[in-house]
Amino acid sequence: MPTLRTHIALTLITLVAAAFMISACSQAPANSNPRADLPLTPASVDLSRYMGRWYVIAIIPYFLENKYVGSYTDWSLREDGKIDDRYTAHPKTFDAPPSQFHFVDSVVPGSGNGKWKVRIFWPVHVTQLTLYVDDEYRYTLLSLTDKSLGWIFAREPDISDDVYRSLLARFDAMGFDASRFRRVPQHPEQIGKPGFLSQDE
Repeated sequence: MPTLRTHIALTLITLVAAAFMISACSQAPANSNPRADLPLTPASVDLSRYMGRWYVIAIIPYFLENKYVGSYTDWSLREDGKIDDRYTAHPKTFDAPPSQFHFVDSVVPGSGNGKWKVRIFWPVHVTQLTLYVDDEYRYTLLSLTDKSLGWIFAREPDISDDVYRSLLARFDAMGFDASRFRRVPQHPEQIGKPGFLSQDE
């Protein structure tokens, strides 16, 4: 059972994370991609197929996630039509007990289920776009609307290098600075490897 101190600490972390995400646009490095101004179009998503567990394969590093390893999210539809969004990850090392965060997401009507409002805490929301999901719902790409943050998710914790490069190429074609992405360690031996998140980022 979580202690009051743990609850307070997680609440404070969430508040700080929300403030960071809201200001991410002004703090992100300049995007050198010549297609940076291309508008983003949400993908059409079958919500029932989209639910379930997704492993975080790569991210554009930012305050909340760049110190975590072995991260994944579980999405589940609620009776009220909203989505429970439960993020789980180990802080810095796989030996550490996992941290868990619960968000509530709402699909924006008319978006083909590809645009969500993610409630960080009431009344603060961020807008998240699903930019791509493959036909078999094995891989998906998400971002904020201003391209300051992006995520590669997969149904399994491991993907091939060829698939990873193809997903980065999709981000590049949409105007993201693909060089900013770093892979998230999903196994202890990946910590510190080139191309993966660094504790210094």
